[in-house]
Amino acid sequence: MLKTEYIEYKDGDVTLEAYVAYDDSFSGKRPCVLVAHDWTGRRDYACAGAERMAEFGYVGFALDVYGKGVFGKDGDAQGNSALMMPFVNDRALLRRRVLAALTAAQSLSQVDDSNIAAMGYCFGGMSVLELARSGALVKGVCSIHGLLGQGDVANKTIRAKVLCLHGHDDPMVTPDQLLAFEQEMTAANVDWQVHVYGGTKHAFTNPAANNPDFGTVYNQAATRRADHALANFLNELFVELPPLDVAP
Repeated sequence: MLKTEYIEYKDGDVTLEAYVAYDDSFSGKRPCVLVAHDWTGRRDYACAGAERMAEFGYVGFALDVYGKGVFGKDGDAQGNSALMMPFVNDRALLRRRVLAALTAAQSLSQVDDSNIAAMGYCFGGMSVLELARSGALVKGVCSIHGLLGQGDVANKTIRAKVLCLHGHDDPMVTPDQLLAFEQEMTAANVDWQVHVYGGTKHAFTNPAANNPDFGTVYNQAATRRADHALANFLNELFVELPPLDVAP
């Protein structure tokens, strides 16, 4: 009973369009997972992520950073970069866009607005980290082969738990950048995790990624491991876990 629909929402004068997926056979409110897109915009891959969240029993909300009808293209690095870089360079603008998505998701009748998380791919990983850095009241965020560097806006108190799923051989995030991210999270007293997959490049969960020279290569084994890690993380966020029975 998977139901999908497009909904419009606003950031100021900019019209944005989300893709929402949920199980229509369940009438009550349920947790929601925002899904932030890669640098090509809210295309099929982000929408499939929203559908997967619906299959988990959540509301999947594939958000839109660029604006309704604004999309890049596979293989067009120059065009995709032109879409992404204004937000990379202006983190206040990026935060406004993801916070607008959060507000739109909270307003949905199916959503338990006290149980919201966010995940994102590549540029979307940066987007959900900025949501956390904004101090938003979300349970957790997961960056999947995301860009990790801090921007030009000071962090507010990070309330979310943070999971980072990272390919060791990702040329877009150097080991120094990963270490800086870990230090940032530690200094902010965040409940954080980083899972690093050996022999794994950027965009490793995307079956369309097949450009070794650019550093984007699909990796089935890493994808499977990342899927398990994400599912466990979301379960931890949304289900009250019993205390561990630790022997003295």
